[in-house]
Amino acid sequence: MTVALEIAVQDAAGARAAIAAGADRLELCQALAVGGLTPSIALVETAVAAVGGGRVNVLVRPRAGGFVYDGDEITLVAADVRAAIAAGAAGVVVGALTDDGQVDAQALRRWRAAAGDSTLVFHRAIDAAPSPLAVLDELAAIGVDRVLTSGGAARSVDGTDMLRRLVAADTGIEIMAGGGIRVGDIARIVAVGVDAVHLSARAVAGLDVPSGPGGGAGGHDVTDPVVVAAAEAAVRSTLSG
Repeated sequence: MTVALEIAVQDAAGARAAIAAGADRLELCQALAVGGLTPSIALVETAVAAVGGGRVNVLVRPRAGGFVYDGDEITLVAADVRAAIAAGAAGVVVGALTDDGQVDAQALRRWRAAAGDSTLVFHRAIDAAPSPLAVLDELAAIGVDRVLTSGGAARSVDGTDMLRRLVAADTGIEIMAGGGIRVGDIARIVAVGVDAVHLSARAVAGLDVPSGPGGGAGGHDVTDPVVVAAAEAAVRSTLSG
């Protein structure tokens, strides 16, 4: 059994740090404080150049505030998906729901087509659905390769029962646990049989530099390689034990 370690990063420095510390792959985004938003294409190109496109999956989420999108937003996501793949990313991370919490299959099929043969990941929009388990077959039929989920809980460690059921469904979709994961949670999460674990390994830098009303709160996120290395060791130790 192998379990991949994926780290969410927000810049090329974070991408380099995470890979050097033992991450297998990355989710590249911006604005993790609001759950992550689409990074600029220049950032995608920079991260791909830094660590190789095969390790980079790009979050394509046009705004914060839920996962129900109008026609303009769906079109924008499709364009960003194509641009991210053209910039060298191995895959994209997307998700959309209808007003009643079901998968927006029409949007997802459009994004699947835009991604071509590249990896398509359905993100934690699945945790906002009434039953994460109920949507897996539909996602598989559309061609989703991987799902990022906390098992419907605020933190993945509290969603292990659902994660176990998602794994047992055996739809062919990779199940990647993500959502509030701390290093100390990893052994319990890996034990349910997930294919990957996902965390951000964030620290805050820049608290001592000038900020102000026009610049938002002081400080900014950086990737902490110590946390990444500890997470990698926890995955390895669980599998070898």
